[in-house]
Amino acid sequence: MTQELIDLRKSILEGRYSEALAIVDELEGMSKQAILRNIQSYLKILLIHLIKNQVEQRLTNSWAAFIRNSIVEIKKLNLKDNKTSYYINNDEWNNLLEEELESAIRDASLEVLNAIYNEFQLSEIVDRTQVVEIARNLLNLIYAHSVKNLPAVVAESLAHLPGGEDWKLNR
Repeated sequence: MTQELIDLRKSILEGRYSEALAIVDELEGMSKQAILRNIQSYLKILLIHLIKNQVEQRLTNSWAAFIRNSIVEIKKLNLKDNKTSYYINNDEWNNLLEEELESAIRDASLEVLNAIYNEFQLSEIVDRTQVVEIARNLLNLIYAHSVKNLPAVVAESLAHLPGGEDWKLNR
C-alpha cells in the first residue's frame, strides 16, 4: 500500500488526476478485501463454536464468549464508515457461510470431544443446515442492534442453543 500512496501523491502533484483516481479506486478495493477477510475470519470462529455446540450438545463460557465476540466484531467490521450501510448486506451471507463452513468443520474436528472425530467423520455428523440457520439468526442481529446492546441480545439467543439454559444458569 505504501507504493500506491507514493504513486498517488506523485500523480496529484503532476496533475494526472485520472491516474490518481484509479489509484484511489485500487486502494478502496484493497481496503474492502481486507475487511472482508477479517469478517470471514470471525465467521469461521463463529461456525467452529456453533459446530462444537451442536455436536457436544453443551455450551461453555468460552464458547459463548467466542460466539458473542465474533458477532460483535463482525458488526463493527461490516458497518461502513458512513454508519448507514454495510459491506455485506443481510441477504448476502449465504455464500460466505457456505465458503467457510467446510473449513470450520475441518478445524472444529481438532476440538470437538477432544478430537475423537477426524474431519471426515465430523463432516458426516454435522447438520450443516442447522449450523447455517443458527449462524444466520445470529448475523441477523447485527442489523437490528447497536454494538452496545448486541452482546446482551446475543447472550439471550445463546441461551436457546443446546446446553444454553444450563450455561445461563451456570450449571
